Amino acid sequence: MVIVLVVTFMGRTELSAPGTGVGYSIWSYKIESTGAGSSGGGELPAGLRVALGLPREVDVRGPERYPDVSQLQGMFIQRDATSSRQYVGRQIASPGTQIISFVAPTSETTCEVLLAKAPQGQSLASVQFATSASGTPATVQLLPTPMVGSPINGRPPAEFAGMLPYASELFGIYQPLAGWYGLQNSLRVARGTADETLANLSRESFSGAAARRLADEALTALAERFEVTAQGVLSPVGLVNLFRQYFFEFDTFLGPPAGHLWLSPGGTVEVVETSTRRTLVEKTAEQAEETSRKIEESLTEQDDIADAVKEDNANDTKLGISASGGANLVGIYHAEASASFGVSNTVKHSSEETHKHTRTQSAKVTSEIKRNFKTTFKTVTETTDTSSRRYVVQNTTKQLVNYELRRKMRKVGVQLQHIGTRLCWQVYIPAPGRRIGLGDLVHIVPAPDLTSIRKPEPPPPLVIKNTQFTGAFPIRRTPGNKDELKANTEFVLHTSPDAEDITDHENVIHAVARMDYTPPPPEQGYKLKEARLVSVAPGRAFIDHLILPNQEHTGFAVFSKFFYSGDLTPISLTFDLTWDPPATNEAHDRYAEEKKIYDAEVAQLQRAAYASAVRERLELVSAMRPRPSQDLRNEERQTIYGNVIHKLKPFELFEDKHLGSELLRQIFDVDEMLYFVAPDYWRPHPVPGAPLPPPDPSEPTKDSIGRYPVPDPSVLGDRTVASWYSHTDKTNAIDPLGQTSEEWRVNYLITEQAQPAPLGSSLGWLIEIDGDARRNEFLNAAWAKAVLPVRPGHEAEALSWLREAHVEGEAALDLPYKFQEGDPDNYHGKNVGQVLEDLAAQLQKSNTAIANTVATEEVFETGFDPLEGGFKPANPYEVFDQWVEVLPTDQVVAVQVAYDSKTGQQIPVPVSTEPLNAG
Repeated sequence: MVIVLVVTFMGRTELSAPGTGVGYSIWSYKIESTGAGSSGGGELPAGLRVALGLPREVDVRGPERYPDVSQLQGMFIQRDATSSRQYVGRQIASPGTQIISFVAPTSETTCEVLLAKAPQGQSLASVQFATSASGTPATVQLLPTPMVGSPINGRPPAEFAGMLPYASELFGIYQPLAGWYGLQNSLRVARGTADETLANLSRESFSGAAARRLADEALTALAERFEVTAQGVLSPVGLVNLFRQYFFEFDTFLGPPAGHLWLSPGGTVEVVETSTRRTLVEKTAEQAEETSRKIEESLTEQDDIADAVKEDNANDTKLGISASGGANLVGIYHAEASASFGVSNTVKHSSEETHKHTRTQSAKVTSEIKRNFKTTFKTVTETTDTSSRRYVVQNTTKQLVNYELRRKMRKVGVQLQHIGTRLCWQVYIPAPGRRIGLGDLVHIVPAPDLTSIRKPEPPPPLVIKNTQFTGAFPIRRTPGNKDELKANTEFVLHTSPDAEDITDHENVIHAVARMDYTPPPPEQGYKLKEARLVSVAPGRAFIDHLILPNQEHTGFAVFSKFFYSGDLTPISLTFDLTWDPPATNEAHDRYAEEKKIYDAEVAQLQRAAYASAVRERLELVSAMRPRPSQDLRNEERQTIYGNVIHKLKPFELFEDKHLGSELLRQIFDVDEMLYFVAPDYWRPHPVPGAPLPPPDPSEPTKDSIGRYPVPDPSVLGDRTVASWYSHTDKTNAIDPLGQTSEEWRVNYLITEQAQPAPLGSSLGWLIEIDGDARRNEFLNAAWAKAVLPVRPGHEAEALSWLREAHVEGEAALDLPYKFQEGDPDNYHGKNVGQVLEDLAAQLQKSNTAIANTVATEEVFETGFDPLEGGFKPANPYEVFDQWVEVLPTDQVVAVQVAYDSKTGQQIPVPVSTEPLNAG
């Protein structure tokens, strides 16, 4: 027989030792070993150190403070600054059963406890143990323990029996039921793998006898690929266990001191109390996060634990979202898949998950509320603030009097009750946020003010110009010609147009036919393009045959075709000249330089305006008020439901589309549909043709852009803002040898005035500026899991509809059901399909029984019913968890105290004191 260590809680006894204070007891636990060899000490030999591991937050007092308490002799406390546990134990003097005792607050709760042991001089190591002789050993077990925090003063919870709850909160735990291979989810998994066998899966694979027995090759490969717990991903059904959290107002008591006053004999002090709630500005929140706060522990704005729990549920991104009656949102937590179809098993498992979550949540929000109050006391001699709350304290004795200013505390009882179990259908939706529209911030940026910069005046443009030029054409004889020119002779060209020689009609007298001219240009740098003869001096005759500009285009040559010599004086000719402008000139060069300087100054102003606009937009975007979370969740639920309807294709399943939609709503409670999103940055790629594994995400490069990059400055004056700005930038990647290379990232922009960037900014998420963290997760989710609850009373009908070939099929329903401990006896010897039918029948009966409905509302009629022990695994429709939370108020009470002048310890206040005017 295997030796097993067993730890049992023996109880607690009230401690009445000097200096202990109210609300502390001695807690005792028995450790014994069972099995062969245990009678001689077994696992508990002499010299061994054995200890219980309790949460570090439990107020365990050192045994050295109580030297006269015999139960604490030989005990030790070991605390490690880096550990979340503290160990309370003893060194074994006599082998065999050991008793561990310690002093801690009297209030009881249930939490996880460790058992550790080690030889003297060695570090303690955790070992497995059980809580009963027939229990299952484990490293961590649930045991009754002291409540975390200071002891709770006031009356015990049992005295508040019958008190009605002042608030309640509804939530649930969802568990997929493993064992049924649904068509929708199985095909989704098969398409995302590289297994060639799974590639043969089709809709036809999920119906028929082969499917029910998993005789199909592809279905067999699918079953072998997933373990039992992972098969919850493939299952089309699950259970939601609903719970209600009740809040009861117990009594009040005085808490720890918040201040101190002392008054000399005959003295009078006026105390002005200013009670404020702390409102966190962003800098304070950032400082708190930088020091010791987790994001999850950001301070609530609520004063009451019920409101704080509601607020925490609304902001918790790990909850699935549903709706109760289409109005109030209900948070649903996701638990691991269950291989057991038994309602009692799933209720018990869900109650344990609920216990862990709600205890952690209430402790968190209670500590936030405690930090949320601050009371400031000012001691003054004269006041003019008539609206303040003032207290006049006077010492009429001959003794120095001390007062502690103690805060009044509330004691709130919390209970949890199971209120029902719902059968659900689950299906996965890819990229659920693709159809969600974003809000565009309309923000017009004014153009930068350029009046402070002098804009240079451009010179006149360099254009083609026309001028007139008059030149004389002299009558000359050709060189070497001895014949004199005669007056009144006509000269005619007899050769080529560019000939420089012209003769009379008899071809005897020769004259010069060419004349070169160099007219002045209209401006420096102009070049002659062409010249045309427009007129000849009156009384003279001249016909040009050809006009050619010279190579430098500074002048031209005229070749005569005919002229009349007249009196042999030069003939005056008038020309129209066309001039081409130069490429530039001094004025334009000077303007270009001035324009270059001007453009640089304008660009600098535009960059400054651009940066200022981006900063302003970042601050506007970061300060944008989020829309109501209920509106956002309803939009997401509508989107999810539309995708689910598309998957179901109800209009192809029914002849009448309207009747088909109504029949679906009759089976499934679509108004209470819930969903869980997977906010993964990676996104599964579509698989064309043969299934291939999705590639790893590529690293950003210099060409990478974010989901909403900064707009170009040229369009900055008219732009809307749809998301948080991103910016691609580089850093240096350094290898082990010290070599650097470029490393590109898509970053997000911030300013010193902007609010902190929302969740997902570092991951490149698309951010909805008026959304919340849940909306951003939804927008960037690779997939979402929709869970549709079945309407009470329609469980069998829904199961029958889901088993149809076009919906989820019947794969594996003929396989033997693997009986689990705690399952109903009638599950023995049945297959998966038969057990599902039994489960549907059981739920249909329980969900329509009026007695169960009355049980869930009984607390509102009979009030608080104390739960013995604080926690028990839940049975359907029962209260299973109970604890007490302490909350501060804004009220402070002055209590007279006295101290021993030598020891500094607090002592009882004298019953009477001598008046100041005595004697």
